[in-house]
Amino acid sequence: MEDWNDDALPGSGDETTDRATDRATDRSTDRATDHYWTGSPELRSRPRDIDLLLPDLDLRLTTDNGVFAADRIDSGTRYLLMEGSAAPEGVSELLDLGCGYGAIAVVLGLRNPAARVWAVDVNPRARDLCRANAVAAGAGNVVVAEPDEVPEGLRFDALWSNPPIRIGKDALHALLERWLDRLAPGGRAHLVVQRHLGADSLASWLDHHGWATTRRASRKGYRLLDVSARPGDEGTPR
Repeated sequence: MEDWNDDALPGSGDETTDRATDRATDRSTDRATDHYWTGSPELRSRPRDIDLLLPDLDLRLTTDNGVFAADRIDSGTRYLLMEGSAAPEGVSELLDLGCGYGAIAVVLGLRNPAARVWAVDVNPRARDLCRANAVAAGAGNVVVAEPDEVPEGLRFDALWSNPPIRIGKDALHALLERWLDRLAPGGRAHLVVQRHLGADSLASWLDHHGWATTRRASRKGYRLLDVSARPGDEGTPR
C-alpha cells in the first residue's frame, strides 16, 4: 500500500474558492443528514436542474431537496469521474453504490454502453431522480434499485462510490463490507473520500481487512482509492 502521508497533489483552479464552496456544501449536507441516507426524505420537494460538464459529456441532471449534493455536483464526485479508473471493456456488471440522483451511474452508462450499470440507493427520492436522469440522458443500461432488490447471486466487475462517510464508522464499514464482498474475482472498487473525513484511516482499515487498497491520486483534500476484491472471494455465476 502507498504512503498515506504523502502531501496532496496540487489542484487546478481557485482552491480557496473550492474549499469555501465545499465547506458550505458540508454545512448543507449536515442539515440534510436525516434525509439523504435514511431512505425517508421528508423535506418538501423543490426540483432544480444542475449541469455536469466533463471532457466527453455535457449533462443536465435534475436534483431535489433531501438528496446528496442537491445544489451542485459534489467536488469529490466530479474528481472521481474525471480521474478515476475506467470501467473494464465489454460486457460487464458495474455498480454505483449510493447513486443519489445519478451523476456517476449516468456517466458510467453512457461511457460503457455494453455494460449494465446498477444504481443503488436507500433513498426513494434519489432513486426516482436517478431513474429519470438516466432516461433523459439516454442511458438505457442503468438499472435503479434499492439494496435488497439487487439479485443475491450477482457479482460486480467494478464498483464506484462517493460513500456516505457521515453515517458513522461502524455503519460505513458494514456498508462497504456488504458490497465489496460482491466484487467478482479480479474486480475493483473505486472510491473518493475527503482526507479530513478519514480517507487515510479508511484505506488502512480496508487494507487490514483484506481488500488491497492503493491511492490512485490526491487533490484538493480528496483521495481516490482503488480497492481490489479480497483473495478467496468466489464470484457466483450471473
